[in-house]
Amino acid sequence: MNVDESLLDDSNRLTEADTLNLLPHTASAARQAREGWRLAQEAGVASLGSDGRPRAIVVVGVGASALAADVLEAVVGPAAPVPVISHRRHGLPGWVGVADVVLGVSASGVSSETCSAVEEAYRRGCRLAVVCPPDTPLAHLAGVSRAPFVALPETRPAHTGLWSLAVPLLAAAAALGLLRDGGPAVEAAAVRLEETAIRCRPSSESFVNPAKTLALELAGALPMWWGTTRLAEVAAARAATVLAAHAWYPALAGALPYPAYDQAALLGGAFGAGAGAEGGAAGDLDDFFRDRADDVETTRLRLVLLRDDTSEHPEVSRAAERAVAVAGEYGVGVTELRMTGTGPLERLASLVGLIDFAGVYVALALGVDPSSAPQLRQLGSAR
Repeated sequence: MNVDESLLDDSNRLTEADTLNLLPHTASAARQAREGWRLAQEAGVASLGSDGRPRAIVVVGVGASALAADVLEAVVGPAAPVPVISHRRHGLPGWVGVADVVLGVSASGVSSETCSAVEEAYRRGCRLAVVCPPDTPLAHLAGVSRAPFVALPETRPAHTGLWSLAVPLLAAAAALGLLRDGGPAVEAAAVRLEETAIRCRPSSESFVNPAKTLALELAGALPMWWGTTRLAEVAAARAATVLAAHAWYPALAGALPYPAYDQAALLGGAFGAGAGAEGGAAGDLDDFFRDRADDVETTRLRLVLLRDDTSEHPEVSRAAERAVAVAGEYGVGVTELRMTGTGPLERLASLVGLIDFAGVYVALALGVDPSSAPQLRQLGSAR
């Protein structure tokens, strides 16, 4: 696997290689968050709270939009007095009815699954709000149902628009009384995203740019992302998604304790101890002076632990420490990334912002041009 490390420190070459303008779109995250909150207020999402607390909130979205639902669930779900449920299929579960709120979100506005669910929610009399581009089938359904409609302000690659999709959902949750200090929380996350964009900007050299450093650690390895809390698990899922979408690069996503306990067996498998002789548990150490000219390049696992010290369960913290030790025994590299900030949204933004930049840098360092394969975009269309 050819990794062009020199490209990462040449801002002109980065700009030329970035044919979809992924870096500028990624750097717009703070603006997306602030704009998403404002547009949601202007769209009248506050009206969702006029009938009091719902029985449940069902968030409908697939592809890139599905992660927006996960953000909402992870940020408000643990302390919410009602369940927040992500739904990623056609129609709605049979129990959903007039006592519930349905939030439809789509980066494209043409998702058949989301359109189907929103249409069904209207028929059943659910309270409803929609987030999508204007002049689309889903926007038409929002108009027919007279639901609050947050129109996405611009077209961008779907996986770079997470905050435009997620923040209106958070505004809806605030209107329903599930998110206190919603506006200040969004602003704190936006400030954190701004700081990350400055640190990870293309002109910042690799040795001081955390996203470029992370990209070089990931390129050539098989990343296994483990989160230690629900927030960190969402960040792990985001990491696997952006690597696949932007760099066409595989990764595993999980969380401690599950499914990480099952995935831990991989450390001793073909991509762990079996990938080379340098792992202490895989055999004797290599002779330092031997000729490596004929060595076959192997792909090894890399464990990336996403830590949330603020809310980790003590047992999970101990499990994370054991995971680092076991990975070392098998010669598997480890990267630990920690959330920073106070509230859950800000902490999540601190990791997602870094991960998003790193995913783009991996793509550029590997010479991947996501715009060059329309058939792949059709197969895995971000909706």
